[in-house]
Amino acid sequence: MSTDTPASPTAPRRVSQRVGSIAESATLAVDAKAKALKAQGRPVVGFGAGEPDFPTPAYVVAAAVEACAVPANHRYTPAGGLPELKAAIVAKTARDSGYHVAPEQVLVTNGGKQAVYQTFATLLDPSDEVLLPAPYWTTYPEAIRLAGGVPVEVFAGEDQGYLVTVEQLEAARTDRTKVLLFCSPSNPTGAVYPPEQVRAIGQWALDHGIWVVADEIYEHLVYDDARFASMPVEVPGLADTCVVLNGVAKTYAMTGWRVGWMIGPRDVVKAATNLQSHATSNVANVSQRAAIAALTGDLSAVEEMRVAFDRRRRTIVGMLNDIEGVLCPVPTGAFYVYPSVRGVLGKTIRGRTPTTSAELAELILDEVEVAVVPGEAFGPSGYLRLSYALGDADLTEGVGRIQRLLAEAR
Repeated sequence: MSTDTPASPTAPRRVSQRVGSIAESATLAVDAKAKALKAQGRPVVGFGAGEPDFPTPAYVVAAAVEACAVPANHRYTPAGGLPELKAAIVAKTARDSGYHVAPEQVLVTNGGKQAVYQTFATLLDPSDEVLLPAPYWTTYPEAIRLAGGVPVEVFAGEDQGYLVTVEQLEAARTDRTKVLLFCSPSNPTGAVYPPEQVRAIGQWALDHGIWVVADEIYEHLVYDDARFASMPVEVPGLADTCVVLNGVAKTYAMTGWRVGWMIGPRDVVKAATNLQSHATSNVANVSQRAAIAALTGDLSAVEEMRVAFDRRRRTIVGMLNDIEGVLCPVPTGAFYVYPSVRGVLGKTIRGRTPTTSAELAELILDEVEVAVVPGEAFGPSGYLRLSYALGDADLTEGVGRIQRLLAEAR
């Protein structure tokens, strides 16, 4: 006989409504499931996490080892980041994007996700709206909601290269619109906005007094004729109402080191620094020293990784487009493909008939032990996201299994 007693209707919530309403990161959930199955000895191939399979460059690791022996790195340091790292971020930003800022405009954060959340927490009041081009990275809407804002999705499908237009943004704008989230190169689609479109969107935001939060973490990962363009460089007048987000995770294969940053107007950065002083204080000093080495070193290791990603990109796009019912646009940035699988949905595969991309992703994992992320994590159903930041052999094996499975669709 159970001794549990039902909760009183008037009992206080065990978990706050604010936190209880947050969805788990779908990409990390898929990655965790894949790793758990691998730990059981299952031959799972995981396309879930956006994590380079390369080791952190040796010179970066060496700088961290050296930093461990310095007692100053065993202590608290300024909450907003080591002065030397801020200086390196300033120099790197000028070198890579042509955007010139001062150290007082930089806040070093515990990875890019903290930069995302703290930016929205600093900019938004309750009910402020954020225009969110979709497909979007799964963390964006949750960070917006946690900060009290309202995400407003603006969807661009494969027919327009996953790139939203000024006309779409204008149609979604209301008197409560405060921020536009802009990510190029894009997670999850790999789309890259051409400079003229970056300029047009930035000018539209400036004309309407809308803040821009620009996530530039994939800036070095562009292919073919694509060119990365930083919005406050394309539209200099936007600098006072723009926050740029970045970090070392993707460019330098440093996802586990947890170093990101935000660049913005001094008053916004000062307020976000005050928030961080109470939330986490400084980023681990050894990680900051490693980031200094990464940012001040040459980009040869970065280029080697980019070349490998480019090779994998061409392989995975070709293999996916060979599947009947799958349409995979060619991404020109980041390390993701975002194929439409709507031509497969509704067909029967091994006795199951998936009608959503979530059901299809579950079937693929169950039947051929390949982990992919369904489109529902990033916007509408009907798509899958696959990261090609994994080894060439795993890539061809994993997509080959999907090919053989979907060939059975009837």
